[in-house]
Amino acid sequence: MGDPDLNYLGEQKPTVDPKLMAADIVKQSGTSFYWAMRILPEAKRTAMFAIYAFCREVDDIADGSDRPEVKMGFLEKWRTEIKRLYAGHPEHIISLALAGPVKDYDLAKEDFMAVIDGMEMDAVDALRISDMAELELYCDRVACAVGRLSNRVFGLNGEMNTSLAKALGDALQLTNILRDIYEDAERNHVYLPADLLAKHGIEGETINEIIENPALPEVCLELADLTAERYRQADEIIEKCGKELIRPAIIMKSIYFQLFRCLEQRGWERLDVPVKLSKFHKLRLALVAWLF
Repeated sequence: MGDPDLNYLGEQKPTVDPKLMAADIVKQSGTSFYWAMRILPEAKRTAMFAIYAFCREVDDIADGSDRPEVKMGFLEKWRTEIKRLYAGHPEHIISLALAGPVKDYDLAKEDFMAVIDGMEMDAVDALRISDMAELELYCDRVACAVGRLSNRVFGLNGEMNTSLAKALGDALQLTNILRDIYEDAERNHVYLPADLLAKHGIEGETINEIIENPALPEVCLELADLTAERYRQADEIIEKCGKELIRPAIIMKSIYFQLFRCLEQRGWERLDVPVKLSKFHKLRLALVAWLF
C-alpha cells in the first residue's frame, strides 16, 4: 500500500479528475461490486465509485503491513478528513470525489465514521471477536454502514434503507467470514465469536487450537444458518422495495448467495479448500439479476 498522504492535495489543484481516479480504483480492484455499479445511471454510478474508493482506501490501510499504531494513525487522519469533507473543505482526492455525492444524496457522516471504526477493529496484529454482539457490531461497521450509504444513492431511505442494509450487509459479511477462515487465520484474525466457539467446546486462544478443533465445522454450520436467515430476510425486504430501484443490491445478493451455496456444497469439514466464483460466473449472475 502506498503512503496515504500522497493523495492529499492541500491548496493544490488535482492533476487527475477525482471522479476518474475513484472509477479507476474500482476497476483495478476486481471487486464484484463493479458489475453491480456499472448498470447505474452516470450520476449514481459516479457516487458509488467514490464510496467504494473510500472503503478500499481505509480497508487497504487496515490490511496493510504497517505496525498497528501506524495504521491507527492513518485511520485517524481519515477521521479528520471526513470532518473536513462535511465542513466543506476536503483535501484528499477521494474526498473530493465524495463531495458531490455527499450533498446530492444526503450521505450520513456517521456511516463513513462507522466504516473507519470497523477498520480500526481489523488493524491489529491479533483479532478475536468476543461474542455475537461484537460480531454484529463488526458487520454493521464494515458492511451495513456501506449498505446504508449505497441505499441512499439508489434512492432508498428511512426504515427500508436500514432494514435492507442490516439484512444484506450481515449476509455478505458473514459469507466473507465463512469463506476466509483459513486466510484470516494466517493473519491471526478469528471472526468466529468466542462465545459460539465455546458453545461447541472450543476455548483455546491460539490459532491452531481453533482451526484444528474437530468441532469447528459445527460452529461454521451454526453461523451458516444465521447467514441463510439474513439472505431470507433480505429477499423479503427486496420484494417490498421495488426491484428497479435497488437492482445493484440484488446483483450483489445474487453473486454472494451463489458463493455461499458453493461454500455449503463444499462442506464445513474442508475449510482449507478455497471457494471462489470465476469472473464469467459473476458476470452471468449479474446479467440474470439485471434482466429478471
